[in-house]
Amino acid sequence: MAERIPLAPSTDASRDDPRASRLAESGPDAPAWAAALSALWGRASRRLVEGFAASCVLLWTAGQAQAQTLMEVYEAARSYDATYLAARAQAESVRFATEQAYALRRPSVGLSAAVTRSEIDPPVGSDRTTTNRQVGVSAVQPIFNRANSVRIEQAERSLEIAKADLQAAEQDLIVRVAQAYFNVLAAQDALGTARANKKAIEEQLASAKRNFEVGTATITDTREAQARYDLAVAQEIAAENQLRTAQVALDQLVGRTGVTPRPLTAPVTLPPIHPESVDVWVSRAETSPTVRRAQLGLEIASLETERARAGHLPTVDLVGDVGRSRQTSDPPSMTQPSGTYGSATAGVQLKMPLFAGFSVQNRIRETLLLEEKARNDLAAARRGTDQATRQAFLALQSGLAQVRALEAAEASSRLALEATLTGYRVGVRVNLDVLNAQTQLFATQRDLARARYDVLLGRLRLEQAAGQLDPADLQQINALLAP
Repeated sequence: MAERIPLAPSTDASRDDPRASRLAESGPDAPAWAAALSALWGRASRRLVEGFAASCVLLWTAGQAQAQTLMEVYEAARSYDATYLAARAQAESVRFATEQAYALRRPSVGLSAAVTRSEIDPPVGSDRTTTNRQVGVSAVQPIFNRANSVRIEQAERSLEIAKADLQAAEQDLIVRVAQAYFNVLAAQDALGTARANKKAIEEQLASAKRNFEVGTATITDTREAQARYDLAVAQEIAAENQLRTAQVALDQLVGRTGVTPRPLTAPVTLPPIHPESVDVWVSRAETSPTVRRAQLGLEIASLETERARAGHLPTVDLVGDVGRSRQTSDPPSMTQPSGTYGSATAGVQLKMPLFAGFSVQNRIRETLLLEEKARNDLAAARRGTDQATRQAFLALQSGLAQVRALEAAEASSRLALEATLTGYRVGVRVNLDVLNAQTQLFATQRDLARARYDVLLGRLRLEQAAGQLDPADLQQINALLAP
């Protein structure tokens, strides 16, 4: 935090600040307190501009020993986040659904057993009871079934869709983790700015009160400083609450408490956009999970039309069965003697559909329209991805330009504050001007920190829009954090 400025003027102020010497030597018209104020504000100007950095250092170093990198937070979220885990379970389940489809081209074997008992009460003679016990094994091996072959191809496409969905879920998790991570850092910077601003205004308020007591300033300066100080206190409270809210969101994402992000390495150097052409990014978006999913959906719809047409085709199966049966009669019968019999059959079975009430024709018309829908969905996915990629690229360009502008504004705000303090010393600026210059400097520093985080997050969003985001991109940003 900024060091408190001594309230009593130094007797050797001309040695502390060369401008005090020049002001003291300006002639008998110069006020007697000018030299003292020159030394006072000379030291204040140096301390005020350092307040923001000092406050942030205190916030960061409080938990630096336990601070987590961006990759560590991502790995923790990857094993805890319910949304991602649900997407991963869904993707893994589709693999077993595909295996079920493969069973359509494999043989099926079944075991059957039966026991039957019949009683005959003839009009002449005694009753006869016959017991028949049967056991058998039957098997069917498909030889030609176009509908089943198409279903297998559709299942394979569904597995690819599941992989695309999982990739999209992983990309979404990367962005959500980075956003929560940088939200905490931005909230820490905002709190550091608010505290530094309050400290600077507190020094200005103390000076205004002292000057009013000695009769060199009006009560207006004191009241203006007091009003600005009260506002700074309210802003600090809001910044503290914002930090707590951002911290809760980050903790909830990773399932831990007290997660402490690492700050960016100072001085911050943001990497440029590479490649620099938006058309290159748009061309990369052709392989994005969104476009790939829509492309696979069109292929599945086309296969569904082919499957519907297969309703006119025959099916050929290799069939066979082996069985044994035992028959007993009471009393014994010459026509149906008791004994054990074995049987075995094998053959080729052909089934040819002839007429199904026009259901096949109507099914074909239905699937053709669904195929047209899937084709339009693919076009919409490509256009949407193209637009999202261009918007993300332009947002990143704008963010980099904004960072450069805010860096220039920060330097200008420092010079403006120093000039305002000098003008206040010689009487051409009032207390309110100093307060405004201080507020402008700290607000610029806060906006600059936020803009840097937005640029890093915007880079991830660009990779996500183009479908190229993976943990390696997160590792590159992780390298920008303080070790």
